[in-house]
Parts: sequence; C-alpha cells; structure tokens
Amino acid sequence: MRPAPLDPLRAAQTEVNPRTVMRPGTPVKRPARRNAVGNIVMMTLATGLVATMALPAYAFAPSDNAEGFAATDTTELAKAGEQAVAVDDTAATVTVAEDAFAATPQAELDAADAAAAAAVAAEAARTAAASSMTSYAASYSGPTAADYLASPAYPSFSLSSVYNVALQYQGVPYVYGGATPAGFDCSGFVMYVYAQFGISLPHSSTGQGAAGTRISLADAQPGDLVIMDGHDGFYAGNGNILHAPYEGASVRVQPIWTSDYYIVRLGI
Repeated sequence: MRPAPLDPLRAAQTEVNPRTVMRPGTPVKRPARRNAVGNIVMMTLATGLVATMALPAYAFAPSDNAEGFAATDTTELAKAGEQAVAVDDTAATVTVAEDAFAATPQAELDAADAAAAAAVAAEAARTAAASSMTSYAASYSGPTAADYLASPAYPSFSLSSVYNVALQYQGVPYVYGGATPAGFDCSGFVMYVYAQFGISLPHSSTGQGAAGTRISLADAQPGDLVIMDGHDGFYAGNGNILHAPYEGASVRVQPIWTSDYYIVRLGI
C-alpha cells in the first residue's frame, strides 16, 4: 500500500535528508529556521567586533596618566599673549662712556708716514749738502765775500756794473749753502756779487729783501733784486731773472715763472 502523498506546503517547509529513513509517526526536523537564527547572531557579533576595532586608541587606555595631556610651561607662556617688560626708571639716566682705547684715524697715520718720509728726505738732503760743501770748500781757494768786503774789487757802484759782474758766474753749479765761485745757492750768489762792491748782505733771501727798498716793476733795472718766497736773484730785464736755481742746475738767466714776487733796489 503506497503512502499518501504529502501536502505540498509541508513539502516546501520540510527538508528531508535523503540518508535519513523516514518512519511513520516520526516528527520532522526544521533546521532551516535554526540556521536563520544563527545567521542573525553571527551578523550581530560581527557588527559588534567591527565597532569595537573602530574605537579610538585612547578608549582602550582609560587608566593612562592624565599628566600626559596637560599643558606644558611653554604652551601656557604662548597662551599668555603679549609680554610686559619692566624697565627701571634709572635706565634713562645711564651715561654711556667710550672705551679708553681710541683708534688712530687713517689721516693721522698717513700724515705720520709723510712726516717720516720727509724727515728721511731732509736728512738725505743735509748729507748731500754737507758732502757738496766739503768738495766745494776744497775746490776753491780764491777770495770770499768777507775778503771783498774788506777790500772791494769795484769801489764804484752801479746797477749795470753789478749785473755785468753777476753774468760772469753763469754755469757755476748750485750748491746748498755755497757762496763762492765753487758753488752758489740763490742768496749766496747775490751776497758774493754785492760784496765785491763793498755792500754787505746776509746769506738769506728774506734778509736781502729787507736790506733794500721796494720799487715798482716798471722801474726795475738789471742788477735790482727779484725777491720771492724763499728765493731771490738779479733782475735781468724783460721779465727775466739771473739766479742760482736749485740742486743739479747752474747759474742761468730764465723767465720769471711766477707773479708772486717784488723788486728791491740796493744802494739808495
């Protein structure tokens, strides 16, 4: 006898294990409903696990020391905003003094160097002049200015005669301090020529200028004196001078190179 066919609705709700022998009267198991409940439980657990992992790290350390999150001294100082600086009232009365050390200005150093160089040059000139005077004195044995003053070579004085005598010494070398035909300086030349006429003059251009009388350039004649600052000679006419110029040169006639001079006449 065949078993009665199952109700279709029950057949859809019942999963029959083909390995299980169904016995009449045995209750049918419903695993499908249990599996659905299990799935819900698993989903709930998984959701909870994900939420737990997403929590911030500090949530898992509720016992951490709170001092780790406290503000530092630097932070508190930054929060304070602008700072106030207190200045003592006596600060405005403080006098600032320079150090005792003072640097020498470059101009003074240059001046000192120039002075030292000038001193060296002056000493060299003095040595050269002394050497020249030694050879100069040894090379001349004729009459000196003092000899002529004692016995003038030309008792009769005239400017033209003075100038003509002076012309005889062209070519005599310049010697600093010289006052003989062995060598002349500017005032030594004038002194030596005028001594031959019995006129005594100092060995100085300034002194010789003071010994005579100033006259105008228009009245100047050859034989008068041309007086400059630190130099002199004989007026040679037409704006020229006969003089002993400088070291390395000889007695000569040349144009007067400056307007800063005056004329002095002797014997009047």
